[in-house]
Amino acid sequence: MIRIGVVGIGKMGLSHLSMLGAHPDVEVAAVVDSAGYVLDVLSKYTGMATFTDLDRALASTELDALLIATPTRFHAPMVRTAIERGLHVFCEKPLTLSATESVELARAAEAAGVVTQVGYHNRFVGAFREVKRLLDLGAIGRVTHMQAEAYGPVVLRNKASTWRSKSTEGGGCLYDYAAHPLDLLSWYAGAPRAVGGTVLGSVFSEDTDDEVFSTLFYDGMSAQLSVNWSDESFRKMTTRVSAVGTAGRIEADRQEVRVYLRDQAPALDGYERGWNVKYTTELTDPVWFYLRGEEYSAQLDHFVRRIGDPALADTNSFSSAATTDRVLELLTIDAAKGPTTFDGDARVAETPRRRWGRRA
Repeated sequence: MIRIGVVGIGKMGLSHLSMLGAHPDVEVAAVVDSAGYVLDVLSKYTGMATFTDLDRALASTELDALLIATPTRFHAPMVRTAIERGLHVFCEKPLTLSATESVELARAAEAAGVVTQVGYHNRFVGAFREVKRLLDLGAIGRVTHMQAEAYGPVVLRNKASTWRSKSTEGGGCLYDYAAHPLDLLSWYAGAPRAVGGTVLGSVFSEDTDDEVFSTLFYDGMSAQLSVNWSDESFRKMTTRVSAVGTAGRIEADRQEVRVYLRDQAPALDGYERGWNVKYTTELTDPVWFYLRGEEYSAQLDHFVRRIGDPALADTNSFSSAATTDRVLELLTIDAAKGPTTFDGDARVAETPRRRWGRRA
């Protein structure tokens, strides 16, 4: 039985707590949060050991691992404390708000020999995993372009900021929303060599960005990122990826994978020339407990199994999360520079520009 402490009982923390509490190989040995009333309820109805201070929890309970689901700005010190105590660590995404700090934590964890994982749950979605498998097999030949998108109804009016929408605490749309499709790009294509044309735009928020657009450059390939968390035309967060190659095309969201294979594509079991569709239901293994989606349970189970067998391949280690954090940082730097190529032709400059949303 693996004894895990859970730190941070917000939306994601409660979800993780529920899934871990039902896991057959896990004992939730400690719960830490700053909200006393939440802890009182948990203590009264579950009998779990609760604490308002992490150091006190670590001193009072024997743990094998720590799950951290606090606001992002608290991640680094808590993760560092866990590593120093030799605890395995699952941390919600992003790992930190500093790429340098993320790399340092990844190195420290490796030196300590502890298992690490970051909560990029899309890597456990059947459809997105199939995209990875197909790309690794060279199913669509040489990939020339990819696109990663995420849209949803998070910030839909001017209102007081929460920790998620503050650049110093959660990182806004870029770190809280765009991190997901960016992590898929990192998984599929590795680290880009450059980024350009980044726009961090505000729709309703005053303190941070609500939309993110950028182009990423790889050796022989480009990728575009399009993210908006102020879009109520989507009922909930929707993430999509696509890849175009010399032998075909792949499109995927959480529900399905659509694959077009040209005649020159290699032979693949279960696929034929032309369009193919595979549904997440046929690509997803069953889980012991369903909450929010199989991928959330699957990622926790992977973490637990790696603690029992560190030889298992990691999927979302601190090292891979640090790559994503570096891209997030590059986008921030690029956006601050603003436009780099201007129209210097006076004749063109005098041509009236159309103003969207205004009468001519």
